[in-house]
Amino acid sequence: MDLRLGRDTFGDARNTGQLMELAEAHQLLREWVLNQRLLFHMEQVGHLLKCWASERGYNEPTIHLWHLAGLLHDADWDQFPEQHCAKIIAELERREQDPALMRAIASHGPRYFGVEPQSELDKMLYAFDELSGLTHAYSLMRPEGYEGMEVKGVKKRLKDKTFAAQVSREDINDAVGRLNITLDELIRFVIDWQLRAPEVAVLEG
Repeated sequence: MDLRLGRDTFGDARNTGQLMELAEAHQLLREWVLNQRLLFHMEQVGHLLKCWASERGYNEPTIHLWHLAGLLHDADWDQFPEQHCAKIIAELERREQDPALMRAIASHGPRYFGVEPQSELDKMLYAFDELSGLTHAYSLMRPEGYEGMEVKGVKKRLKDKTFAAQVSREDINDAVGRLNITLDELIRFVIDWQLRAPEVAVLEG
């Protein structure tokens, strides 16, 4: 299945700064996503991006942009897998959203969608996407979940390609190579903040 988008510019620059409210994003997810595990994954990635932006002291509109990018990056995967990425980008363009939101989503899998991550947001979404999934899978096999989880434990599972086999080690390594932090630092951030991740909220109305 060819998911390449065939372009690397998205939206209208005149809509820069225009972002939907969280309630609108949740309504979109309620309509498009039936898979609870996928909803949980998107909530977690959104949470991590929100925390990353907040930790760096970015302003509230920027934090909201980062949060939305994580929340919506896989919104079309459940019901429209053959249009993955293209469908949600088209919907966000129709809703006249900030181009930065669409571009981050478009670049969260460069070898699939053909769009290279450029901004910090692009790169962090790409990095958190697969790594958060593997870390969560590891938490489910531990009686304590994320509590007491160590970086070396995550790295051990990362090396074991039979563990959470659907998680792309290639994408994780490529994503980390684009960042100015180490894999250990990124894993530590994921552990610390997923420990405090909220329950899935999109069905609460």
